[in-house]
Amino acid sequence: MTPCFGDYSFAQNTQDEEITEDDRTEVVRKVRFTGNRNVGNRTLSTLVRTRTNREFLGIPRFTPWYYIHNVFGVGESPALLNRETVSNDMDRIRLYYENLGFFEVEVDTTIIEYRSERFEVSFLIREGPMSKIRSVSYTGLPEFDDERLKRDFFSDSYFSGNSIDDSTFSVNEQYKAQELRNEQSRILSFLRDNGYASVQRDSVRALVKQSDQDPQTLDILYSIRPGGFYSFGDVYIKLSGPEGPNGFDESKTIDFPQNSEPGFSIYMEKQDDAQTRFELLANQIMFTPGERYSQSDYLRSINAFQNLGMILINRFGLSEDSSLPDYSRPDIPVYFDLQTLPKHSLRAEFFGMRRYGFGTGAGVNYTNNNLFGRAENFSVSVSGNIEFVTSRARPIGGSTIFRTFEARTEYSLPRLNFPFGRLEDRSWVESSRTFYTLSYSQSSQEFFDVNSDIRLNLRYEIAHSQRLRSFLDLIELVVIDTDPSSDFRENLILQFTDFDDDGEPTETPEEVLNKFEVQRILEDFRPQFSSIIRYTFRSQNTNLIKRNFGYFSEFSVAAGGNIPYLMDRFLVGSGEVDGTISLPLGIFPSELGYSRFFKFSADYRRYLPISPNAVFAFRMFGGYALPYGGSESLPLNRRFFAGGSNDIRGWSPFRLGPGAIPETEVTVPGGEVKLAAFTEFRQIFMRNVLNAQWHIAWHTDAGNVWYGPRNKFLDEDDQDILEEGRFSFDTFYEQIAVSTGLGLRLDWEFLVARFDFTFRAHDLERGWFNDPNMYFSFGIGHSF
Repeated sequence: MTPCFGDYSFAQNTQDEEITEDDRTEVVRKVRFTGNRNVGNRTLSTLVRTRTNREFLGIPRFTPWYYIHNVFGVGESPALLNRETVSNDMDRIRLYYENLGFFEVEVDTTIIEYRSERFEVSFLIREGPMSKIRSVSYTGLPEFDDERLKRDFFSDSYFSGNSIDDSTFSVNEQYKAQELRNEQSRILSFLRDNGYASVQRDSVRALVKQSDQDPQTLDILYSIRPGGFYSFGDVYIKLSGPEGPNGFDESKTIDFPQNSEPGFSIYMEKQDDAQTRFELLANQIMFTPGERYSQSDYLRSINAFQNLGMILINRFGLSEDSSLPDYSRPDIPVYFDLQTLPKHSLRAEFFGMRRYGFGTGAGVNYTNNNLFGRAENFSVSVSGNIEFVTSRARPIGGSTIFRTFEARTEYSLPRLNFPFGRLEDRSWVESSRTFYTLSYSQSSQEFFDVNSDIRLNLRYEIAHSQRLRSFLDLIELVVIDTDPSSDFRENLILQFTDFDDDGEPTETPEEVLNKFEVQRILEDFRPQFSSIIRYTFRSQNTNLIKRNFGYFSEFSVAAGGNIPYLMDRFLVGSGEVDGTISLPLGIFPSELGYSRFFKFSADYRRYLPISPNAVFAFRMFGGYALPYGGSESLPLNRRFFAGGSNDIRGWSPFRLGPGAIPETEVTVPGGEVKLAAFTEFRQIFMRNVLNAQWHIAWHTDAGNVWYGPRNKFLDEDDQDILEEGRFSFDTFYEQIAVSTGLGLRLDWEFLVARFDFTFRAHDLERGWFNDPNMYFSFGIGHSF
C-alpha cells in the first residue's frame, strides 16, 4: 500500500516562463486537444499556459485586441510560442488526469506552422483505463466518551452510504484525489474540534490498495494517528490604545475553578486610552478555559474580535512567542494582542453622479466607533447633491435641476439586543449586529417632490456562515410627504382636459383639478405613514466587487401598514377605520394615509467563468405586492419601479412602465408587480492600464412593472383608467421592454467604474428596433 497524497506542482505553478528572443515571431493561433473523452476542452484550456490571444465572445481565432495591437500598437501583444511552456503543460495535463484516476495516461504534443509565423499546438492525449474506488475504511479513530461523536464522524464522511461494517463504506465511484484530500481535511477538522489539537497533515494518511483481480479497482484505508488529548488553558488578552503598546494601566482576572480546585483563568490587561470595558473582551471568547480544545471555537473567538469593528488584532496564537504550541502539557494557553482604532473620525467626500442627468454632491460623516466602551458605533452624516437634467432626458417639461438632501444618524452594536439577545449563543449565529437608524431627507424627482421623508428603523443582522446571512427589520416607520411635480401636474391637467371641435379647452385648469379622476390621482401624493416588518435571507458565494464567479441570491418577505392600522383602531382614530390617522400633539400637521400590504421579492444572480478572461453573468428578479385589509394600493415609497443604470438600462430611473402606458401618460407611478431578467458578457481586453483591468461588456436587460389586480381606479364612467398598465398573463409578455448595448469596465482592486451605451431593442411605444437613440449610463460597481 502506498500513500496517495503528494505535492502536485501543477496546481501552484502560475509563473509565466520567460520567452526567448528567438521565439518572438512564433505566434500561437490555435490550441487543440484530442483524445480527451472524459475531460472537456474548456477545462484543459484553463489548465495549460499555452494559449492563443483572447477570443471575443468565444469565437475561435476572433482576437480583435491582437489585431488592434498589430495596427496601432495598443491592445494585446501576440501570444508567443514557448516550447518549455508546452512541455510543462504536458506535465500539468498528465498530473490532472492522474488526480482523476487515469494512472496510465500518456500525453504528447505536435507543433505545426500552418502559415508563416502562425502555429498550431495540439495536445495528444491517450487517457487509458479509469480507476474506481471500491471501498473506504478507517482505522486508528480514538475512543470518545460520547458515542454520538463517533456516529457523527461516520455520517459526515464524504463517502458515507452503504456500510460494509462499522468502519467501512462501499463506494464504487471514480477515483478523485481531490475528494480524498477533502475527506482528509474533514478528519483533521473533526479531531481538532474534539480535543486532538496536535494533529498535522501527516497524522491522517490515505493508503491505496489495488485489487488482485482488477488493478483499476482500489480500496482506500484512512490511517489515523490522533496524538494526545488537550484542553484550553489560560487565556491572555492585552489591549492597547490607538498609539500602540506602551505599558498597561489596568488588569483583571476571571477564574474558572475545576471541581472546587484552582482551574484556569482569563487574564486581561489594557491601557486607559483604549476606553474599552473588560466585559467586552471576555465576551468575545467563545470557549471556557479548561474545557476540551476546539479549533472551531478558537477561530470563532478570533472572528468575534474582528467583527467588533473597533479593534485590530496584532497577534494571536497558542504560544506566547507565536511559535508552535507546547504539546507536552495537557492544556494549551491562548494569547491575543489587540489594539483599538482611533475612537473619533471625521470624513468629507465629494462625488460625481448620474441618475437622470449629470450631477455632483458633497457629504460629511462623523463616527464614534466605541461610544460606551462596548464597541457601540455611532455616526452622523449629512449629504446633498444637485443634478442637471436636460429637456431631452425628460418625458415632460423642460430642463431642470433636481436637488437631494439627507441627514442620517445611526447607532449599532455588535450583538443582538432585546428581544433576541438569547439567540447569541445558538450554533447558527456566527456573528450579529443590531442597528438603530433615524434619517431625514428631501428630494426632487421626475413625477413628484419629496418634501420630507422621516425614517426610523430597528434592524437585526445575523451571519450564519461565510455564505449565509439573515436580516430582520423588526420596526421600520416612515412618514413621507410628497407633492406632484409642477410638470407632472401640468401634464395631468392637459391629459384630462376636454377640448371642443376647434381644439380649444372647454374647462379651466381649476375645474380639471376638481375632477374625480384627477382628485383620485392626487390622493396618491398625500402624506403617508407606513410601517413594515421584513425578513430577508441572503446566500452568496462570490466576490461582491469582482463578481466573476459563484452566485448571489436574496429573498425577502414583508408585511406593511399594521402599526398605523393598530393606532387608527385603538389609539388615535375616531372609531372608524378609514385608512387615515392624525398623530397626537401636532407632530405632523395634516392627516396621514396608510395602506396594509404584503410584499415579496426574489433576486438570483449567477456568474459563470467561460474562460480565464471572460465571464457570463445573468440575473433574474421577481417581485409582487398585495394590498389587503381594505387597502387598494401601496404607499408610493413601497412600490416597484423600473429603469436606471442598475436596473433596465436605456430608461432613466422610475421611467419605465407600468405596463404599456407611455411615459408622458403615467398618472400613478410604480406598480405592484415586477419581472426582470438581465444578462451580461464581460471580457478583459487590456491588463494593468492605469493599474486597472479593462473589460468590454455586452449587456441585455428586459422587464417592466405592472399594476396589481387590486389596484382599481374607476373614473366617473366606471372605466378602469389603469387597465393598460395592469398585469395580465395574456398580455404581459408583449409589454416586456428590452435593451441591449456595449459597455466598458475599469476594474481596480477595490473599485469598478462602469460606462454603458444602450439601445432600446423593444421600446413599448415604438416597437422592436425602431428607436435609433443611444442612452448612456454611468455607475460604480457592476450593475449586478
